[in-house]
Amino acid sequence: MNPIVTVQDAVTAFEPWMEPTDAELDAIEQDMPLILADVDLLDAYITTLDRTPTELDTRRIRRARRRVLAERLTLANRTAGTSLPGGAA
Repeated sequence: MNPIVTVQDAVTAFEPWMEPTDAELDAIEQDMPLILADVDLLDAYITTLDRTPTELDTRRIRRARRRVLAERLTLANRTAGTSLPGGAA
């Protein structure tokens, strides 16, 4: 009979190397406007799940979509100038 043992270290270990690096935190900070715009879009969709969307709901969704697209464009333009290591020439 083989005993079943849980791997407690894999679940509860919080070593310093498991924390996000400064570069990862900076990348999240750069993506934050897009993340917030996506949250607003999802919120607009969620409010219309249980009812027929009104004209105001439709405008809110349209405005949120435009904001998401604008943030994606801004993020793409910001990262287009940076080069990735090991990229093709």
